[in-house]
Amino acid sequence: MRGTLSEQGGMFSYVSLEARIPPDHPLRAMRDMVDTALKRLSPRFASLYAGGGRPSIPPERLLRALLLQVLYSIRSERLLMEQLEYNLLFRWFVGLGIDDRVWVPTVFTKNRDRLLEGEIAEAFFAEVLGQGREAGLLSSEHFSVDGTLIEAWASQKSFRSKDGPGGDSDDDPGNPTVDFRGEKRSNETHISTTDPEARLTRRKGQTSQLAYLGHLLTENRNGLIVSAMLTEADGHAERLAALAMLDEVAGSRRITLGADRGFDTEEFVAGCRQRNVTPHVAQNTTNRASRIDARTVRQEGYSVSQRKRKRIEECFGWMKTVGGMRKTRHRGTERVGWMFIFTAAIYNLVRIRNLQEAPT
Repeated sequence: MRGTLSEQGGMFSYVSLEARIPPDHPLRAMRDMVDTALKRLSPRFASLYAGGGRPSIPPERLLRALLLQVLYSIRSERLLMEQLEYNLLFRWFVGLGIDDRVWVPTVFTKNRDRLLEGEIAEAFFAEVLGQGREAGLLSSEHFSVDGTLIEAWASQKSFRSKDGPGGDSDDDPGNPTVDFRGEKRSNETHISTTDPEARLTRRKGQTSQLAYLGHLLTENRNGLIVSAMLTEADGHAERLAALAMLDEVAGSRRITLGADRGFDTEEFVAGCRQRNVTPHVAQNTTNRASRIDARTVRQEGYSVSQRKRKRIEECFGWMKTVGGMRKTRHRGTERVGWMFIFTAAIYNLVRIRNLQEAPT
């Protein structure tokens, strides 16, 4: 029998948000981990806000909303608020009731500086990583390192000479025609008017772009990120950042570090050995002798590190395709770096959840 079409909806709903979310939904396990991390950060949140005045949006809700933006590849806060308006799953995860009003997108803009000053992304990353360590998912001996370009929110047209305006036509003042042919451009003589901290750089086989450089240090057991950092893009930042991240894990106990041949330099290899780190770096014999001796290459662990280090590309791939870090939506090293570290923490959340839910 054909059903009757009824256009009139019910006035009341007797099903709670909690009952509407399936028990096995992936966000349930992730919500528990996020709540544990945010609860531990509560004293830090309290120090960022005044004791009196008008109550603001709870920072826990802001961070849960930003987490959803990364997980579901939502390209702007305005679209995120649109989803929160009618998406019951999003409301449940953030902590809003069915009838609660959604805040305006500018709330993120007004609170971003406060979250930056409080180093909330770094603290949240540390709390999530701590949960992975408590679950026994991290290696304390074997690591991998690498870097990747993060395209800046600035066009090539914004890369102007520091001495004055270039040869732009006036046919469209809002989006002028710019001819770069025959012009020598470099970071010493030019700067982006849109994002002055972005640097013009190019990887081999790729076109030049205004970008930042993101760095990750991962452990080799399950490919979890143990350290994340963002710097300006230049030829030495990748190796300097790698040594800085090594300082966080190096100690009296010898560890290994896998890396590609771009790290096969005398300064980097010496820096690793000074930190009691065995550099399992791919040998670069293109134009010179490798700094990695034959004794290191013969070790069985060397080939294991070279195989495991490729998993760091999975982290970069997820952060760029899902997490929106292929081209950042923010400007400045601090803001882009905050989002890079926060996205790395969310990758760890997804990875930890998958590892714990995997069949044994």
